[in-house]
Amino acid sequence: MPSLSVFGAQWGDEGKGKIIDLLSDRVDVVVRYQGGANAGHTVVVDGEKWVLHLIPSGILHPGKVNVIGAGVAIDPVTLLGEIDGLRERGVDVNPARLRIAANAHVIFEQHKRIDGLNERWKGSGRIGTTGRGIGPAYGDKAARTGLRIADLLDPERCGGRLRANLAEKNALIARVHEEPPLPTDELVERYAALGERLRPFVGDTGAELRAAERADKRILFEGAQGIMLDIDHGTYPYVTSSNTGPGGIPSGAGVPPRMIGHAVGIAKAYCTRVGEGPFPSELDGEAAKRLRDAGHEYGTTTGRPRRAGNFDAVQVRYGLELAGAASWIMTKLDVLSGLGDIDVVTGYRVNGERFEDYPAHLSTIDEVETEVETLSGWTEDISGARSLEELPDTARAYVERVEEIVGVPICMLSVSAERDAVIQRSSIFEDGWIEEAAGDAPVGAAR
Repeated sequence: MPSLSVFGAQWGDEGKGKIIDLLSDRVDVVVRYQGGANAGHTVVVDGEKWVLHLIPSGILHPGKVNVIGAGVAIDPVTLLGEIDGLRERGVDVNPARLRIAANAHVIFEQHKRIDGLNERWKGSGRIGTTGRGIGPAYGDKAARTGLRIADLLDPERCGGRLRANLAEKNALIARVHEEPPLPTDELVERYAALGERLRPFVGDTGAELRAAERADKRILFEGAQGIMLDIDHGTYPYVTSSNTGPGGIPSGAGVPPRMIGHAVGIAKAYCTRVGEGPFPSELDGEAAKRLRDAGHEYGTTTGRPRRAGNFDAVQVRYGLELAGAASWIMTKLDVLSGLGDIDVVTGYRVNGERFEDYPAHLSTIDEVETEVETLSGWTEDISGARSLEELPDTARAYVERVEEIVGVPICMLSVSAERDAVIQRSSIFEDGWIEEAAGDAPVGAAR
């Protein structure tokens, strides 16, 4: 049975939550394989809004198994708060439905403290992190000084390793940042208690996923953030600390590469970015504000206003090629209604040299100049459209021209926040997976 990887093909916030929710009813297992609580999916079910930071979106579909893989940096405080919040709202969260990788690394209070202090210390050179400790936790993982979920379940081992980690971090906090140290004994006790609460959910999730494949289960790998924030292939150093595309699945989920299956990219009909870093198609002033307000472009996790820009075909083509996506889904097409003519980035110029392909070999694209093609806009409300024929001629022309420039077919369009507000263009599966999901799954949507 084919598995599916859904990933963001831009800088994040592409509307992955809606697509994942759309497909979750047609799968058996939903897997989160990278990132941390710095990412978030907003899901709307029957008009009720849900915000998920660590738990996969499949938790809102009864009977689905949801896996947090080894590649995720887990903040136990955030995760348990999310579990408690879902239960309070009537969602069944039990160890049969939520599985947590024993070998996933833990974000501790010292990671969050250092994350915030480092940003303050860097001043104008800041990266723009969310301050949730993801980078420092991944840093400890690479330095082999981190602790994993399995360590939390062994109080003696956890106590010794956590005290050593805190000694190192407290020295940094005190000497470099001149801040008071964190209370070691209190934190050791707190995280031991958190580990006990998590214990029923913890297991060898890689083995469980491999067994699910052997049992012919459908598996959906849920990407967090966007491929342009990938630690290796994004706009470094203004990136996250993990591999955000399908390439991160084998190590992040504990499965062989052949299990990646189909890869489907998600990209908005325009583009946004949160935090610092290069953004070639960025708009400023009133044009940016109009687009931001029309698309409600404020962070799911942080509430920060997102930087807004035109659709960048050079960048999206790069993301799709990097992930090996045979098709992609365009979201938020309705946001462009009433905004006038629309520019699409078709090429870059750097120091006089023209690029139609993304110049990943350059040390930076800070100074890139963009070439654009202007397409006619439309004024009609398209949120009720369910076929291409129901779109205004100019909206349909926009979709077809963007598809042509990118060079990868669009299999679906999203035209509003409602769960059924999609236009199916083609199936990427021989067995019609998306067509079934789009046709008759329970109501629920995301933006």
